[in-house]
Amino acid sequence: MTVATETGTFSGYLREKADAIWQASFQHPFVTGVADGTLPLDRFKFYVMQDAFYLSRFAQVQALGAAKAPDLYTSGRMAFHAQTTYNAELALHEGFAADLGITDEDKAQFQPAPTAYAYTTHMLSVAYTGTLGEIIAAILPCYWLYLEIGERFKGAKPAEPIYQKWIDAYGGDWFAELVREQIARLDSLAAYATEEERRKMEQHFLISSQYEYSFWEMAYRKETWPV
Repeated sequence: MTVATETGTFSGYLREKADAIWQASFQHPFVTGVADGTLPLDRFKFYVMQDAFYLSRFAQVQALGAAKAPDLYTSGRMAFHAQTTYNAELALHEGFAADLGITDEDKAQFQPAPTAYAYTTHMLSVAYTGTLGEIIAAILPCYWLYLEIGERFKGAKPAEPIYQKWIDAYGGDWFAELVREQIARLDSLAAYATEEERRKMEQHFLISSQYEYSFWEMAYRKETWPV
């Protein structure tokens, strides 16, 4: 079940603009290594810890979006998305942490890698300074790209159960509904945005798409600070 966009929509335009970046993500050895089960578990462990940090900031951005919503319904839906990040995503990561043997000491010694820190700082900057439309544009690549990865590799059967769980999580109907909702919200907000705001929305979307690719690279190479 692919999330399609109508021809001529703002979301369709952004997806087309970002396609080369997204194709690189689909082909990244971290992603393909999860799908075929060959990714070393130490790299996935690194990813899980960095992604837990990312998701904690992602939920903050969603909550800030709720505060900037123009009506009560939209505010409630953005708050629901923040709660979903906490309940579903972080619960999934807690399961991964147990499976991967991530200890309390590991968590206490955790430091965000440069890319994880930069990506989350980008989103928080948009959340504090931008409109709701800009916020949705900045966070949508995370939703949408993960869904496309989940759908693309839905038939994969990696021997590693953790990787199967990860693929199944992002290829399900419940996640697709969340993605569709945010795509529709982006298009609705873009319809009433100024040309300058739409330009910013495009910029945020493409930067976040680049960071999504960089996040795989960060985890694959277990990126550390240079000094």
